Amino acid sequence: MPLMFEQLPKESHKAFAAFKAYLDMGPERSLALVATKLGKSKVLMERWSRKHDWCNRVSAHAGYVAERERLAIESVAREKAVEWANMTEPVRRKAWQEGMDMLNLTADLKQRWRESDRVPGFDSVVHGVDLGVKLLQFAAGIPSEIKQVNTTIRAKLDVDWENALRKVFGPPPPPPGAIVDVEALPVQEGEKL
Repeated sequence: MPLMFEQLPKESHKAFAAFKAYLDMGPERSLALVATKLGKSKVLMERWSRKHDWCNRVSAHAGYVAERERLAIESVAREKAVEWANMTEPVRRKAWQEGMDMLNLTADLKQRWRESDRVPGFDSVVHGVDLGVKLLQFAAGIPSEIKQVNTTIRAKLDVDWENALRKVFGPPPPPPGAIVDVEALPVQEGEKL
């Protein structure tokens, strides 16, 4: 099944070429511009646009491109995560080994001090235990220090309400009794309004 923005089964090559030109114009696209670019009438572009659902096809194309970009970004992120894990795993294993060695050495020091007549230097023991535990925390991915951060943010919000409302609701309606210029589109034979 072809994608919605590819040539449709009953779409002529000329109509599809016009759609592609319209699609390729990007966000500034318009039926009048594509008509001028192709040397065709705006009425013909309007007819092809309605018949072949150009608006929804442009949206489908934008969704397709966005999905492809998301998948590419996720793929790169997965590759980087694997690469990072491969680089950090040996470091974590070594840190774990060093942490265990430090705790074992500290336990040996404590035992020797207990067996001797000397007064133990607890600073060395405490430092050894602290270093060993920090190495183990690093290896396990556990933070060794927790810091609280308090931040106050003050800001002023300045909104141009008139422009914001126009973006949401469009231009204001004409005043009552105003004459509005309407352009009639020709109806083709067999076409329903």
